[in-house]
Amino acid sequence: MTAFSLVYTLHVLSALVWVGGMFFAWMVLRPAAMKALEGPGRLKLWVEVFQGFFRWVWVAVVILPISGVGMIHLQYAGFETAPRYVQVMMGLYVVMTALFIRIQALLLPELRTALDAQDWPTGAAALGKIRRLVGINLIVGLLLVAIASARPMF
Repeated sequence: MTAFSLVYTLHVLSALVWVGGMFFAWMVLRPAAMKALEGPGRLKLWVEVFQGFFRWVWVAVVILPISGVGMIHLQYAGFETAPRYVQVMMGLYVVMTALFIRIQALLLPELRTALDAQDWPTGAAALGKIRRLVGINLIVGLLLVAIASARPMF
């Protein structure tokens, strides 16, 4: 295994964990939770899901830029010679990370506080905000994966 293939594999697996996890949560878990659980149970489920999933997202948040920069230095002379699509991917990573940090630092504590107080309407509102941002992040992540796959030269 070459150095590049090792770094590339870590990069792809990290992206898969993050984007794939959002896809599963949005497209599979959310509709199932809506059908199977009442409001309080659904809120409790999501707090537990986020706690576990966000640990893995943090791993991806760390590995993606390290492996991305590593690939740039292994394949190109530096950032200035990397193709434009690589630079776009880096920008989309920043957007995704900012949205994730907003959810983690601001909205998840709001959801936990509401859950602790058994304030179900406030908890539902916080979960709704999280759901919207995860949806936006999923779209950005899918766009990023499409760009990485297509490697457009613009």
